[in-house]
Amino acid sequence: MSVQSNFSADKTLDCKGLACPMPVVRTKKAMEELLPGQVMEVQATDKGSLADLKSWANNTGHEFLGTIQEGEVWKHFLRKASTHEVKEETNFLRTISNEELQKKLEANEKLTLIDVREPAEYAFHRISLAISIPLGVLEERLDELQPDDDIYIICRSGKRSDMACQLLAEKGFTKITNVVPGMSGWNGPVEKQ
Repeated sequence: MSVQSNFSADKTLDCKGLACPMPVVRTKKAMEELLPGQVMEVQATDKGSLADLKSWANNTGHEFLGTIQEGEVWKHFLRKASTHEVKEETNFLRTISNEELQKKLEANEKLTLIDVREPAEYAFHRISLAISIPLGVLEERLDELQPDDDIYIICRSGKRSDMACQLLAEKGFTKITNVVPGMSGWNGPVEKQ
């Protein structure tokens, strides 16, 4: 969804140059300063911020209004929820450490590993078995996954993969695990572009 370029916001938050999970972390904190119904513009250069902020808004009850792209900057607009609309933010409960995942991979256990980072992140530093399905297109590509498979989700920090796990759980997937902390702390073998 896009919005008109003359749209005004009650608050502007500069998240340019920040990678996941920082745009969401800063948006969450800044949202506390707004009154219900007020609109925040979040400016970000991380392409993944679109999927991240949409997911975060959906999980917390705030309304994601849309995005305008101006050059390398994405301007995301969110409306603060009223008290009765706010949902308590939850984390996906089933997690695994990087080291535990590495042991499963070394033992050649049957599993599906989905990397939900953006394509550029995946291209330059990835686990060889990982399938690239960015969070922003995950819902569109559910038919590529088997709901009863053991599915492990990884991203850079564990935040985007957490949102992906919650989405898959909502869609009926039952064996989903979030890899924490993800690629930022991965010491196992990787492929690079």
